[in-house]
Amino acid sequence: MTEPTSLTTAMLERVHKAILAAQGWLPFDQFMALALYEPGLGYYANQQPKFGTMPQSGSDFVTAPELSPLFGAALAKQVAQALNATGTDEIWEFGAGSGALAHQLLSELHQMGCPVKRYNIMDLSSTLKARQQQRLAEFGPQVNWLKEWPEAMAGVVVGNEVLDAMPVKLLHRKMGQWHERGVVRAENAEGLDWEDRLTGLRPPMAPEGDHDYLTEIQPQAEAFVTSLAERLLASVKAGGKGGAAFFLDYGFPEVEFFHPERHMGTVMCHQAHKADPNPLVAVGLKDITAHVNFTGVALAGQNAGLQVLGYTSQARFLLNLDVAERMAQASLSDRVHALKLLNEHEMGELFKVVGFATHVGWQALGFAVGDRSHRL
Repeated sequence: MTEPTSLTTAMLERVHKAILAAQGWLPFDQFMALALYEPGLGYYANQQPKFGTMPQSGSDFVTAPELSPLFGAALAKQVAQALNATGTDEIWEFGAGSGALAHQLLSELHQMGCPVKRYNIMDLSSTLKARQQQRLAEFGPQVNWLKEWPEAMAGVVVGNEVLDAMPVKLLHRKMGQWHERGVVRAENAEGLDWEDRLTGLRPPMAPEGDHDYLTEIQPQAEAFVTSLAERLLASVKAGGKGGAAFFLDYGFPEVEFFHPERHMGTVMCHQAHKADPNPLVAVGLKDITAHVNFTGVALAGQNAGLQVLGYTSQARFLLNLDVAERMAQASLSDRVHALKLLNEHEMGELFKVVGFATHVGWQALGFAVGDRSHRL
């Protein structure tokens, strides 16, 4: 494993070269892409631990599948319904992390007697792929890793905390004028600093007021959903069956995302189970995320030809999938952990779920009660 100090030094050197190549100013989305995905150096591309329930393990944060196996067990009910409704037998997971969700889904679907021909994983991290392969070895050739998207896809897509890790552009309204925020070398030439430049870019809705306002736009996440839609619909055009997609992440609808009081933006870093707002230090050693604008994501899917199945909180989605009944049969420890998935002050309300499908005509179980699509 690379020592943290040497990794950060190498990462900074790589960022400095990128700044030089960009004539001294690197847009934040390009910096974020380097910091997270630069081969061998970026956060998701190096050997440092990522996922775990406690900082003593060297991990930086915990996701829902690591927190409780009841997460994947409940989600499996939705996946099974979607597979049946679309007449497909493949699952596609983007950003599979430690492989915990894949393991939970495959195990539960097997117990349910739901046939899955293939579980396809798309992940940019070669180090996480190795961890996934170890965790999912028992499923053999049923699990398939891909480096590139196929031209057409059919099946059910899942993405847990994948949209928040896609690079964002930073926009800063100062004295009534919009600027794009980028990264430059610090005056001491060793570190990094911010620099804003006037831009024609605008958020999709103007935050009320005339106060200074920092926010994000998410062209990469929206382009991702557009590309996914094109491939699912390409399957339909080729005589295939299309499919459905479910994304779980933290974020807001547009009117909340650009609320006047959210003037500091949502970019946040995670290291050793602590959060901080400065992505320019410890580059490569901590996660960088931004909340998801679910309105933008939903519109991207709709504009590309998908139907929105629903949008709701993670708590309501899991309750609709009978997670409470599963908790009643679980141990006290398992119930305590699962409650974190539901509690409003933890993951239950901040995390949302949006669903898409190539065909309508079926009610997704996860959105049966409490659908908030009208708020997007």
